Amino acid sequence: MRAERDDLLVAIDEESGDVTRLDVHMGSAFPGNHALGAVDDPALTRRVARELGRRLAECGVNLNWAPSADVNANPDNPVIGVRSFGADAHLVARHTAAYVEGMQSSGVAACTKHFPGHGDTNVDSHHAVPRIDVDELTLRERELVPFRAAVAAGTEAVMSAHILVPALDPERPGTLSRRVLTDLLRGELGYDGLIVTDGMEMRAIAGAYGLERGVVMAIAAGADAICVGGGLCDEDTVLRLRDALVAAVRSGEMPEERLADAAARVRRLARWTVAARRRAQADAAPDREVGLLAARRALAVRRQGPASPLDGPVYVATFNPVPNIAVGDITPWGVGGELGRLLPGTTTGSFSGAEAGAEALAAAGDRRIVAVVRDEHRHAWMRSALDVVLAARPDTIVVEMGIPQSPPRGAVHIATHGAARVCGVAAAEAVVAG
Repeated sequence: MRAERDDLLVAIDEESGDVTRLDVHMGSAFPGNHALGAVDDPALTRRVARELGRRLAECGVNLNWAPSADVNANPDNPVIGVRSFGADAHLVARHTAAYVEGMQSSGVAACTKHFPGHGDTNVDSHHAVPRIDVDELTLRERELVPFRAAVAAGTEAVMSAHILVPALDPERPGTLSRRVLTDLLRGELGYDGLIVTDGMEMRAIAGAYGLERGVVMAIAAGADAICVGGGLCDEDTVLRLRDALVAAVRSGEMPEERLADAAARVRRLARWTVAARRRAQADAAPDREVGLLAARRALAVRRQGPASPLDGPVYVATFNPVPNIAVGDITPWGVGGELGRLLPGTTTGSFSGAEAGAEALAAAGDRRIVAVVRDEHRHAWMRSALDVVLAARPDTIVVEMGIPQSPPRGAVHIATHGAARVCGVAAAEAVVAG
């Protein structure tokens, strides 16, 4: 493809951490944003993003739908969570900027998302339209801060969010709102790069407006490129969307100049990738261990109860929640595989539901238990399961691989701030170290 078009745009949704496409069958070699935010070393974030970008460039990718600049203001957020650098707007801002700089130094365009901020919601836009009911001052002092930093850092693309923010536009979600995309992002924030939509097949758009209608409204509002996923990659879908845009221009609903402007921005980004790739190739030394280094630094270990040193194999009880669509249910996570390597004879089990705790105890027998949870604070059944296990086995080691919002408990509590493969490796090392 590159032989035919050197400026072909090839995009991927590779946030690393919990959301990975490169390592979907084994888990990411890089920790996600929340782990990097926990370390709070922008230079490290820049290194991680640079190495990830180098790997993407090796694969022929030149546009990455990352980073997430969402401020995780709502700990019950079902779709952002560990995909965010954290709950503090200024921390998120400095790491967003570092990530953009690192990624783009590898010749891969960053796409900062999800504008104007998807962090303060308890609804997943894959399923419905989230509503963020905060005042405009809060938005400017919290949600918009990381996006301003991304614009200042030179992000080549910004992705819109399918969220309704009445303080900005009481009628239309961000992706379809001229007030959000043109007046705010372009006008007030001074952004002149590519605006791309989040997946238009998501129920927040396709379910409420229909795919064709949603695409027309998004381009008219100021988007330059349309993202369509969810298996809709057939020629018929492309032709239907093309025809909808042509019809909108012919009917006078959308000026032809809007399409021309969008196309010009796509071409400009394509030209940028060619020049950026050539610059990056001159300084493309690999930094292969930076992912594990970052995961180790992100660990928070608390020893707070009776715990004898490990002297043999353990039982790993993983309390497994239903993953959100962005993460998917294919990518493995946990510490069982690595503990099996470090402590031969270790066995594992996966549990969920009302009887999870009792089932885990029965399966463990007299072996030492390592209980692995993910966002314990969001799942009542998971909290109850851990109650049951700890009541019977207070020497249990607890590994939290999501947001460590719940009070730490267990003889040893290890927070990884994400479920990437390298986070599991780092946690397993800490379990064995005692």
